[in-house]
Amino acid sequence: MNREAPARQVRTPRKGRILRIELRRSAALSAGLLLLFVAFGFLQLVGGPWWEGAESWTEQFTSTAWWQRFSMVLLWPLAVTAGAVHGIRDRRSGTSELLATTPRPGWHRATRSAGAFALTLSAAYVLVFLYGGVRVLANDGYVHLGWLPVLAVGVLALVSGALLGMGVARAVPSALTPPVLALGSLTAVLAVHVTVTPGMVPNRIVLLSPALSQVYSTFLSVTWRVHAGQTVWLLGLAATGFLLLVARRRRARLLALGPIVLGAAVAVPLLPADSARNYALDKASTALVCEGHVCVTTLHEPRLAALKGPGEEALRLLGRLPDPPSAVRESVDPWPGEGNGGTKAPRSTPVVATPVVPADVVPVDFESPALQGATNEEYTRALLAGAGTAPCLDADMSDMSDPTEERPRAYDKTKAVRELAARTVAAAWFTGDLEPLRGAAPLRADAEALAGPAWDALRALPPDVQRERMAALRTAALSCDGDLLDVLTGGGPR
Repeated sequence: MNREAPARQVRTPRKGRILRIELRRSAALSAGLLLLFVAFGFLQLVGGPWWEGAESWTEQFTSTAWWQRFSMVLLWPLAVTAGAVHGIRDRRSGTSELLATTPRPGWHRATRSAGAFALTLSAAYVLVFLYGGVRVLANDGYVHLGWLPVLAVGVLALVSGALLGMGVARAVPSALTPPVLALGSLTAVLAVHVTVTPGMVPNRIVLLSPALSQVYSTFLSVTWRVHAGQTVWLLGLAATGFLLLVARRRRARLLALGPIVLGAAVAVPLLPADSARNYALDKASTALVCEGHVCVTTLHEPRLAALKGPGEEALRLLGRLPDPPSAVRESVDPWPGEGNGGTKAPRSTPVVATPVVPADVVPVDFESPALQGATNEEYTRALLAGAGTAPCLDADMSDMSDPTEERPRAYDKTKAVRELAARTVAAAWFTGDLEPLRGAAPLRADAEALAGPAWDALRALPPDVQRERMAALRTAALSCDGDLLDVLTGGGPR
């Protein structure tokens, strides 16, 4: 007896299999690899400010995430362009009408495509951060989670850029759409970050860009208003891009513009109008860790052991003064907008307010060239310079010659040389021998020519007078009032 053959059951492909097919046949995997190559090459192989000083992208986790956002000037247009190339895939292959007749809703397929791009771009971006994070750990960087919002917003920016590119290309399926979007997105990002006149673009418009400005200090973090405003704006971009991707009618495409308009309406008032409020001091990293009378920030806690001995020795020698300092403490420059009376900063060249150092504290600046690779003796001499005070003028700014920068224009080389000479003599008075201070190489020869005669003249005075001169120099250096070399030698006003 013949039996009817059972009907073959049609199996629906699993979601994981569909995703693998998208990764294999779409441009998602290629886009992720290209972004990984560009991001890694930009940060690792190209020299720039992200490789200089304590703000290097491999020194602290926040700096790593922040410099990645700085590189978004290149990465975001790349994500938009990759999405646009994928968006014209159906029209380029001639399958648009065929796919429109399938019973499965269009948003199902769009979700798989968007998911593939989101996965590869996010993975590439996070991999670059993980490489930088491993380097940070190798450099004994400060371990914390303050970098997480900076990284998360960067991932969201790449995903929203890819979705926007897909949606616009699906709405305008022309071979010219990807290059036009590439040029337009790159121009838009560069236009708000690189302008001839500082402050020409309002700060709120600048913050609509997914890229952040360069890292100004390892103690800074991005404020919550910037994170919140950019998140709302990028979610609006992503929603508009996805709705354009699935829209098939003109009316639906017009309605798809609603999220981007709503996102801008919410984000712009939320973002700070003053660039000084884009960033704030990180309270966790600036908290003090102390051993005895020597304190450093949590960010530089691994350097406390090297500072403790020289710091205690410097305090012992400074005890010869009538009102000596009682502690050695790492100084942190205040940031405008922190309630410290700092000056409002232009967007292109932020100005960090001068820190107020208590009279009973010897300040320490680990970013100073005088402490880079210093021995214990050199540490002590650097702390004794200026009778235990911070320099009023940065002697290492002498090689900055860009006339467009405010700080180099205000730099007085003659005054800096005289101050360096006075600080050198002050350190010699406590140690008993005249030796040049570390750092300040461009001014060292001129300073030594002044320091020698001043040192001889000071030693020829009675001990009580020498002590009075050093006390007067410390008072003048704390307030940055007057010519320190004149105060030390008893000369008249200059």
